[in-house]
Amino acid sequence: MLTILLSILLLITNHQEFNKKGDIMKFELVKLPYETSALAPVISKQTIELHHGKHLQTYVNNLNNLIIGTKFENEDLETIVKKSDGGIFNNSGQVLNHNLYFTQFSPKGGGKPSGKLADAIDATWGSFENFQKEFEAAGVGLFGSGWVWLAKDKDGKLSITKEQNAGNPVTKDLTPILGFDVWEHSYYLDYQNRRADHLKELWKIVDWKAVDKRY
Repeated sequence: MLTILLSILLLITNHQEFNKKGDIMKFELVKLPYETSALAPVISKQTIELHHGKHLQTYVNNLNNLIIGTKFENEDLETIVKKSDGGIFNNSGQVLNHNLYFTQFSPKGGGKPSGKLADAIDATWGSFENFQKEFEAAGVGLFGSGWVWLAKDKDGKLSITKEQNAGNPVTKDLTPILGFDVWEHSYYLDYQNRRADHLKELWKIVDWKAVDKRY
């Protein structure tokens, strides 16, 4: 009898610990595929540490706290972004945005895309250089804070979308391929108010192998 009671107590304890850990560890800070200093001088170590380690960590913490007890508690990140609003949308959108952003760069990046993505870019904009100009112009022209995205539809057709604040193309049934962050905290330490210079420099660190896989 004592053995049975102990077993029941152990099961209850383990279940409580699982729930507790589940609430806290629902979403975690994405791991960088490079050292915090590796993208300098395009993005400085200080900017990476603040942007990834502080700003993104705050979004992750906020999201984990906000979804407790809601219908989103056990949903995946994209579903939350597509179906939520208010604070949950703002924080989930920024977690998704930054997860894509930080994993699309490499200290060995740069150059051009290849394969089907390169063909699709050429078919849509005439050349990679034309695409770059339009992408940069979209980022410069976005008023206030937000993101500029290269996205594809279900048929693989490409488009450039401008999203305010925490916006992401998934809310339009598009798949985000490449995203540049134009919130000031992403570039102000390194470029001050020179957003255009920041966007132009980012091409030097784009990991096209990672972006190609998203296509």
